[in-house]
Amino acid sequence: MSMDICITLSDADLKLFVDGMNGAQKKVDHLDAVSIIGAARNLLEIANTRELPDFVATRFRHVEAMIAMVEDAGFGLPDQDRDNVLAALTYFASPEDIIPDKMPVLGFLDDALMIELCARELQHEIEAYTKFRTWRDNEASRRGVNASELMLTRVEWAETRRIESIERMHRCRHESYVSGKWAPVLFQVR
Repeated sequence: MSMDICITLSDADLKLFVDGMNGAQKKVDHLDAVSIIGAARNLLEIANTRELPDFVATRFRHVEAMIAMVEDAGFGLPDQDRDNVLAALTYFASPEDIIPDKMPVLGFLDDALMIELCARELQHEIEAYTKFRTWRDNEASRRGVNASELMLTRVEWAETRRIESIERMHRCRHESYVSGKWAPVLFQVR
């Protein structure tokens, strides 16, 4: 039996998380990107050794996506966006935790809540990266190679999306002509 629990965070509650994030960032402001990513990876490794509630495990997949997004040269995350993702990951590099990770069942609850807040802040970046990876994986499969062997970039992805949009527009126009729903009035279609 599953159960839905809805948590409403007030402005004061959100401020506590923002303060927690700011405190974590101050404690690790001396770390470089490699160290921040390493700490986030370490947290994932620890989490993978434990049986986690689905609520928590689902959120940790966002951390994996954030790490991959920062490291993926093909995606080429712009510097400001990269800095935002790294800022989100700094919480996991901090040695102090609101709820110690060793605590059974609840140990990763604060991490899951912070991940959820970060994922909402980075929703558009995560969605774009997920679409890019899906496109790249499909392209690799279509070409019969491993995605890691295929160095495709966001520019190529954007061009592919542009071409697909134009093809979709032409297909829809053609279908509307063929079905007799609409015929051009102002110009002739060849």
